[in-house]
Amino acid sequence: MKKILPAFLCLIILISCNNQTKKRKKAETPKDYPVLTLGPRKATTYTDFPATIQGEQVVEIRPMVSGYLQQILVPEGATVKKGQLLFIISNPQFEQDAITARASIKSAEAQVAAAQMNVEKVKPLVEKDIVSKYELESAQYTLQSQEALLAQAKATLVNAETNIGYTYIRSPHDGVIGLIPYKIGALVNSTTTDPLTTLSNSGNVFAYYTLTEKQLLNFYNKVPGNNIADKLQHSPQANLILANGTIYQYKGKLELASSFISTTTGTANFKAIFPNPQGLISSGASATVRIPHTFDSALIIPQSCTFQIQDKILTYTLNDSNKVVSKTITVSPTMDGQFYIVSDGLKIGDRVVLGASNLKDGFEVKTLPLNVDSLYNSVDTTNSNK
Repeated sequence: MKKILPAFLCLIILISCNNQTKKRKKAETPKDYPVLTLGPRKATTYTDFPATIQGEQVVEIRPMVSGYLQQILVPEGATVKKGQLLFIISNPQFEQDAITARASIKSAEAQVAAAQMNVEKVKPLVEKDIVSKYELESAQYTLQSQEALLAQAKATLVNAETNIGYTYIRSPHDGVIGLIPYKIGALVNSTTTDPLTTLSNSGNVFAYYTLTEKQLLNFYNKVPGNNIADKLQHSPQANLILANGTIYQYKGKLELASSFISTTTGTANFKAIFPNPQGLISSGASATVRIPHTFDSALIIPQSCTFQIQDKILTYTLNDSNKVVSKTITVSPTMDGQFYIVSDGLKIGDRVVLGASNLKDGFEVKTLPLNVDSLYNSVDTTNSNK
C-alpha cells in the first residue's frame, strides 16, 4: 500500500503537467485577425472657431444738432439708398436765425452801397484838392468795414442754412436700417447716448474669430509662406457654419484683424470675409468659421483598433515575425467618430491589428485578408478640432 501511494501521486502530477502543457500550447496558437497595412491617403481636417458677424459698414446715425424728432421716414429693417432722407428734426431757432441773417445781409448791402457812393463822391474832390486825402482814406476804411459786416452777415446765413440742413438726416451709404429707439416728438441732440439708428451695409460680412498662441504657431507651421500676409494668401478659403448648423453657400477669405496677441486673453484676432449678396447674414449674428486643412498623405486607422491607458492611446501592430507590438500614438478623431488620423507613432508600411482586444506583446497573429477600399469608403475622413 505504501508503494502504491507514491506511484499514484506521481501519476496525478504527470497528468496535471500534461494538461497545463496542452492549455499553454492551445493559448499560444496564433489567432486569425484582419491586419491593415498603412499607406498614405488623402484626408481633410477642419478647425472650427466661434465667430461674431459684423457688416462691412456699420454706422451710427446721430443728429448733428439738437431739436425735436419731427418725422421718421423709414421703418426699422428697411433697405435704403445713399442720400435717402431718413429723419427730420424740428428746431425753429435755425429758421429764425436764417431770417435774421438775410435781413442783416440786406442792411449790410445797403451800408456797403452807401459807403461806396461816399468813396466815389470824395475821390474827385481829393483830385481837385478841395478836400484832403484823409477824407478819401476815411471813406475807403468805412467801405471796407461795411464790406466786412456784409461778409459776416453772409457767413451767419450760411451757418444758419447749414444747421437747417442738419435737421434733414440722410443715409450716408446703401444699407439696412437697424432699431430706432426714439419716437416722434423725442428731444435729440449730438450728445444723446443712443443713436437715432444704425445703418449696416452687408454686401460683405466680416466673421471675427480668435486664435490662441498655440493655434497661431500651428498655423504658422502648417501653412506655407514667408510672412503672415503670405501665409494668409496661401490659406484655403474658409466655410461659415450658421447658427442653425447649415453651411453658408459662399466661402470666405482669411485676413488678419490684429497683428498683436492680447496680453489679457492671450489670443490674436483674425477675420474671414464672406460675400452676402442676398443680405441673408445680419450684423451681430453668431456663427462658426471652419478652416479646412488637406493632408495628401495622412495615416488613417479605425478607432476600434485602439485602446487607452490613462491619457495615452495605443494600438496593436505586428513586427516582421507577425508578433504583436503595442505602440503609443498621437491622433485626432474624424467627424464621424469612427476613425483616427495619426500624426505620430506610426509610419507608412506599419501593420495594425483590427478587431483585437487584450493582446499581449509578443503574441503571434495569423493575418486575414482585408478590403482596404471598403474599409475607408465607409466613412468621411474629415476631422473637426474646436
